[in-house]
Amino acid sequence: MTTPDGPRTGAGILRSALRRNARAMAGGTVLMGMYQAGETAFPIALGLIVDHALRDRSLGALGLSFAALAAIITTVSFSWRFGMRVLQRANTTEAHRWRVRVAACGLQPVARDVDLKSGEVLAIATEDADQTADIIEVVPLLVSSLVAVLVAAVALGTASAGLGLLVIVGTVGILSVLSVLSRRIGSRTREQQARVARAGAKVADLIAGLRPLHGFGGNRAALRSYRGVSGEARDQAIAVARANGAYAGTAVALNLLLATAVTLLAGRLAFQGRITTGELVMAVGLAQFVMEPLKLFSEMPKYVMVARASAERMALVLAAPPVAVPGSDRPAADGGLEVDRVQYGSLRKLQFHVPAGRLVAVAAYGQRSVADLVAVLAGDAPPSAFDGAVRVGGRETAHLEVGALREHLLVNPSHAEIFAGTLRSNIDPSGTARLVSEAVEASLLTDVVALHRDGLDHPVRDRGANLSGGQRQRLSLARALAADAPVLVLHDPTTAVDAVTEQLIARNIAALRRGRTTLLITSSPALLDAADQVLVLDEGVITREGTHRDLLATDATYRQAVAR
Repeated sequence: MTTPDGPRTGAGILRSALRRNARAMAGGTVLMGMYQAGETAFPIALGLIVDHALRDRSLGALGLSFAALAAIITTVSFSWRFGMRVLQRANTTEAHRWRVRVAACGLQPVARDVDLKSGEVLAIATEDADQTADIIEVVPLLVSSLVAVLVAAVALGTASAGLGLLVIVGTVGILSVLSVLSRRIGSRTREQQARVARAGAKVADLIAGLRPLHGFGGNRAALRSYRGVSGEARDQAIAVARANGAYAGTAVALNLLLATAVTLLAGRLAFQGRITTGELVMAVGLAQFVMEPLKLFSEMPKYVMVARASAERMALVLAAPPVAVPGSDRPAADGGLEVDRVQYGSLRKLQFHVPAGRLVAVAAYGQRSVADLVAVLAGDAPPSAFDGAVRVGGRETAHLEVGALREHLLVNPSHAEIFAGTLRSNIDPSGTARLVSEAVEASLLTDVVALHRDGLDHPVRDRGANLSGGQRQRLSLARALAADAPVLVLHDPTTAVDAVTEQLIARNIAALRRGRTTLLITSSPALLDAADQVLVLDEGVITREGTHRDLLATDATYRQAVAR
């Protein structure tokens, strides 16, 4: 399965986000620039008011000054409100796009040599997607902060060239120091995100294996394992926090140093009579007000590095190679299933054919052969990983379009997952199945439905925690049968039910799938007896074939392997 088209590098992801939101960012930059300019204009207006008040001493001039201050305050208030609204809307929309895209790629099978686990993909699709989208806000805020610093420098420069030059030189010096610290934060943040993702992957693995862990008492060992991984993530988070603290402390100290220098220089110039009292008020006010844009301006490199680190982690998912490159053919509607001289793992040039409309069972003497056969049929082993071919509807799976293959061939594993939702949503996730009631009857899920007032709308907890093992297995079987795939492969669909229930389910599967191609991989006598033909898989090859009863009568090894 191929991943969606688009950038698959960290830099490409950031460029794509910036291009897609150029209009929103332009509007946000203008509004936030007005906000920062208004903030900076406030002390400038105060300085002018002082000069005019000392010179004119008129109520009219004072009233006009108050009106000007009110206009500045109104501009500051509304430009901030609407500017942040525009930027945050673009930010959240962009984060949503990347979450969906990363999730879509994470749901596709990728090559086995890519070390990405579900927990890591979850962290990348949430936290990293959000932090990458922050670039939409970072750039406009960076530009608007630069506007404020330039306005302050120009205003101070009109009073004294030395004051304006001090602001510019000081700002360049602050950014030079902080850019070095931001690179350290970026590298440490990437490592922290990787460790947190690994901790999430460990949790996902432990939850998936919770029941077996309880079964053999492995809880304590599992907890120790997770504690170690989580401890590494904690230590790295502390290191990042220290780096962030050093960065923030250095930024505040440098900003204060610059503001102090501006204030002291302005006081000296006023004392020498080189600037007016109003210009002194303006300079002192600007030294205070410029602290905010300077602080914001100096923090931007850190956020840029964090966004870049998150984008590079998203690229790990987006650039992950698919397990196989799909073709464009479509299978014939009634071509059956063929395994042609497949050499993979324990399979040794395995060859058999399930004719269209027939119910065939494979009885394997070794579980390794079963696992390898299911991997090949389910696509977990890509065509490039084995010799030979698998054909569905007369076409090799390597040449089939993925959507068409999945519509035509369904492989239901013995460990099929149950999802949080309802019985109905587990049986028919898309809401389009035509055989829901028939599948419920065939899988004998009717007793579960009848137990609850809500029937098929009875809630199901995550991983089917409120269902027994047999109920979960029958629910999974009902989902496979309801799909009504032209070719259906069932792997051990009744291992968790009693013998009587198994017998009834076997008959129901044979009846419901009559005329549809079905392959049962099982050692259940009931299912083997319901099949039109049984193939014996031993040491990776088919060694015998016939009906279940004929094999029982003529093959002692078969009789010993499957008789209960």
